[in-house]
Amino acid sequence: MGALKERVVAQALGEGFVAARVCRPDAVPQVADRLATFVAEGRHGQMGWMAERMHWRADPSVLWPAARSVIMLAESYAPEHDPLAVLERPELGAVSVYAQGRDYHDIVKKRLKRLARWLIAEAGGEVKVFVDTAPVPEKALGQAAGLGWQGKHTNLVSREWGNWAFLGSVFTTLELAPDAPEVDHCGSCRACLDVCPTDAFPAPYQLDARRCISYLTIEHKGPVDEALRPGLGNRIYGCDDCLAVCPWNKFAVAASDMRYLGAVGAPPLAVLAGLDDAAFRARFSGSPIKRIGRDRFVRNVLYAIGNSGEASLVDLARALVDDADAAVADAARWAVTQLGATGRKQAR
Repeated sequence: MGALKERVVAQALGEGFVAARVCRPDAVPQVADRLATFVAEGRHGQMGWMAERMHWRADPSVLWPAARSVIMLAESYAPEHDPLAVLERPELGAVSVYAQGRDYHDIVKKRLKRLARWLIAEAGGEVKVFVDTAPVPEKALGQAAGLGWQGKHTNLVSREWGNWAFLGSVFTTLELAPDAPEVDHCGSCRACLDVCPTDAFPAPYQLDARRCISYLTIEHKGPVDEALRPGLGNRIYGCDDCLAVCPWNKFAVAASDMRYLGAVGAPPLAVLAGLDDAAFRARFSGSPIKRIGRDRFVRNVLYAIGNSGEASLVDLARALVDDADAAVADAARWAVTQLGATGRKQAR
């Protein structure tokens, strides 16, 4: 199967993936205890599906017992610009790099399916493909396969392509020789931990999602804790801080698909605050942003307005204090109060 594995890797690279490695489905026994602790401490927040599907996520061999090998793949979405520059423009909304273009789930899954069909045609067997929509511990499997290691920010990091990458997997009943797992190369670096605006890392290699801006702006329903709102700054969908400061990004590989480098950009908060449901859906059609819905998105925009210090935006917030959605109305009232406080400080 050695020759087949070499052809699999070559085919994967030809599809646009930056790396492809192999591990066994049972190669991550440490995940069970780590996940159980994470959930027991409540660090998963409102992501109830992590607890409900824990028995699958904790052991990939349970997800599909017939699988004998897992082909782990990385696809780069490295930005062409400095993603932290927008944080200096409080009148604009900061959107995570991964959500700047088309939804990566669709793009990566099509590549995985093409690779899987090729594998069946070449060697037979059965396959299943996954990209972030099933209880698969992609990062742990990625390290076990040698793609990279889970850095202190808990994301996968590679000496070959940094940490700007989507992960996907092809489970197969074929026996493919596993690669050696990657070892940690973070050393004494703390850049990702120290840059976090909300102190979401209780310790290196540990994340408390309840304090993570990506979680708060995407997964968290309802009002965000007022103590955390200032830390959001103008981030309205996700956060790239810990990824952007990783020194291994000096080896980042350019995104292979221009659809990731879309036109969402850094839109003015003044434009976004007035979106109704129809306008929101139209503006973000085909974008991963669409899945959080208008209410949660506008809630985030209002937090950004409140943090902006831009008195010219106060009327936009004031117009939403009686919004039908309770979290939006709460965020609007908070923004008005924040901007009022800013105005009083300036007056002094």
